[in-house]
Amino acid sequence: MAIVGLGGIGKTQLALELAYRTRAKYWNCSVFWISATDMDSLHQAYRDIAQQLRIPGWDEEKADVKKLVQAHLSQADTRPWLCVFDNADDLSMWIRSSGSEPGSGSLKEYLPKSKQGCIVFTTRDKKIAVKLASPNIVEVPEMDEDGAVELLQKSLVKPDLQDDQYAKALVRELTYLPLAIVQAAAYINENSMALIGYLSLLSKQEEDVIELLSEEFEDDWRYQSGKHPVATTWLMSFIQIQRRDPLAADYLSFMACIDWKAIPQSLLPAGASRKKESEAIGTLLAYSFIIQRGTAMAFDLHRLVQLATRNWLRKEGKLIQQVQAAIDRLDEVFPDHRHQNRDQWRILLPHTAYTLQLGIIAHDNSRRLDLAWKYAMSLYSDGRYREAEGPFNEVSQTRQRVLGEEHPDTLTSMANLASTFWNQGRWKEAEELEVRVMETRKRVLGEGHPSTLTSMANLASTYRNQGRWKEAEELFVRVMEMSLRVLGEEHPSTLTSMGNLASTYRNQGRWKEAEELEVRVMETFKRVLGEEHPDTLTSMANLASTYRNQGRWKEAEELEVRVMETRKRVLGEEHPDTLTSMANLASTFWNQSRWKEAEELFVRVMETSLRALGEEHPSTLTSMGNLASTYRNQGRWKEAEVLDVRVMETRKRVLGEEHPDTLTSMDNLASTFWNQGRWKEAEELFVRVMEKSKRVLGEEHPDTLTSMNNLAFTWKGQGRDEEAIGLMSECVRLRTHLLGADHPFTLSSIGALDSWKL
Repeated sequence: MAIVGLGGIGKTQLALELAYRTRAKYWNCSVFWISATDMDSLHQAYRDIAQQLRIPGWDEEKADVKKLVQAHLSQADTRPWLCVFDNADDLSMWIRSSGSEPGSGSLKEYLPKSKQGCIVFTTRDKKIAVKLASPNIVEVPEMDEDGAVELLQKSLVKPDLQDDQYAKALVRELTYLPLAIVQAAAYINENSMALIGYLSLLSKQEEDVIELLSEEFEDDWRYQSGKHPVATTWLMSFIQIQRRDPLAADYLSFMACIDWKAIPQSLLPAGASRKKESEAIGTLLAYSFIIQRGTAMAFDLHRLVQLATRNWLRKEGKLIQQVQAAIDRLDEVFPDHRHQNRDQWRILLPHTAYTLQLGIIAHDNSRRLDLAWKYAMSLYSDGRYREAEGPFNEVSQTRQRVLGEEHPDTLTSMANLASTFWNQGRWKEAEELEVRVMETRKRVLGEGHPSTLTSMANLASTYRNQGRWKEAEELFVRVMEMSLRVLGEEHPSTLTSMGNLASTYRNQGRWKEAEELEVRVMETFKRVLGEEHPDTLTSMANLASTYRNQGRWKEAEELEVRVMETRKRVLGEEHPDTLTSMANLASTFWNQSRWKEAEELFVRVMETSLRALGEEHPSTLTSMGNLASTYRNQGRWKEAEVLDVRVMETRKRVLGEEHPDTLTSMDNLASTFWNQGRWKEAEELFVRVMEKSKRVLGEEHPDTLTSMNNLAFTWKGQGRDEEAIGLMSECVRLRTHLLGADHPFTLSSIGALDSWKL
């Protein structure tokens, strides 16, 4: 059952009362309170629920667990539960727009369903109520006088000493708004004041000031009075706080310029002493301006309190100064984007985003620019390439305007923006930007400068990802030769360029050439940097991949085990590089049909990735896809399909439907259908993949040819021999032209074609 409270000021209070009564009546019922104001709050609430339910392998701060929580609560044997989604006022979060794909981000799809559970929404929007809960809608009117007086009396320390007639007069003045009543009671309690005295103070407030403080409240439709009660009670309390506890007033001003949810105490500016800081927090709690988040040292600031505070700062001409202080503080505490700092910068990301988006400080402000850069780099490290694109673009444009297009910092920011395009599969845009960076660096720094060589290598990588092997190889060779001449054979950049060239050989099936270079790189890294250096371990992993591609399983396994164990010890088990090495070893097991060992390792990689990186990180999705392929090869079609669908839908939402990784996941799901003889479903997906690959990657890209190959097999499975032979013949022609007649993929297609013609 779902009930929605509408419009009136008591919607949240009604939901709270329902939660209390449910808990009292059903002692074993789990009650989950979920702030649904925005996606960040909702994701955090789901993490908290996962922790409370002790779902194996999950950590409250480190994963998006909507699917897992949904599955857990939907089980028939789950204990009774009540979920309250408070302030569900954004329709776009819950309902897909017309024409969007399933799984494209609508939260309604993630709601649990069980006879054991109930869902309650609170909202101010009747359209949302109808969409989510029709016909089970409870419309909450404004609090009446008796209810408001009762709330006031419960909030007062000494209610018996107050005159009832003044209590009624006060709640009428405050238009029966609970937040204003609670704020007024806090002031009265703090100052041991009579109600008549507080009423007298209210009447003295300047109406023009209150009107200004009420701007942006977005609640004007509720109240006919020009003196907004929240602004009125806020002003009185704030003036009192300024006199008694200036640090508390400073904290409130600071909080007005960052996100109002989950404010860590460690982010607040330092006071004269720890005692002063604790007293300031206590003051804000006493006046009901902030509430503490459970036992954590983090606080929520009421949205209307934040708006009133920010409007006061604007009125006093202090807003720019305070936003600058918030930017300075965030820049001061924001760590670099390295993996080991992930927990710290993830907490700061929403506050940084909020402050940057206020748009009050000029983009060319040095501290703001520095903070935007850190913000972008952290998003990029988190695999959130689309989100990183915006701040990278802002930094790039600002640096071009302030420093000029040829400044090294400008070129670095342009290169990073290109990397976001690259990771989104937007090869053309990445290429255009990389060419600009490369040509500018050649002209300004010279062709042999390390930065120029890096930009050339980035462009070559883009060519490689488009299957443009010849262009990639030519550029990688140039980079390697210049690095050898300018930096020397033992320089890390030279060795990296040799490794890149080797990977191009490997992608073309030129195993011998790849192996020779990789051995040379590995041995040099060992001698120069040591066997445990990350670059040495990467070179060992690359050589193992070449062994694996040649079917030299034992040699591949020995190297991969060494890499994995060293990375565990040096970097930690949750480091992305460690997870990659575990996945590589699992792939070696997989290729030997050692399904149990492969599965165990893939499961560990997936669970660790989910916990450490989150469900939407590209590496997590790759690990899920790998596990699905293991299920598929064991004939466990249902398990494979569930994972394949999950990966595909998440990639559609995060990367877009035409991203190469999304197309790979669609291809994998089609293969699962194919193996079950579900020809029609497989064919539809394979056709979509092939057409999109042709358009996005080009007709001769290796991934496009793979999709053609798969579609040909599907037609063959349906007895459509003539069509299958025609498509496979075209695939053989293109693979021979692109990869060569001796490439394993070419030989595989030729073998299939020959057998079909017999």
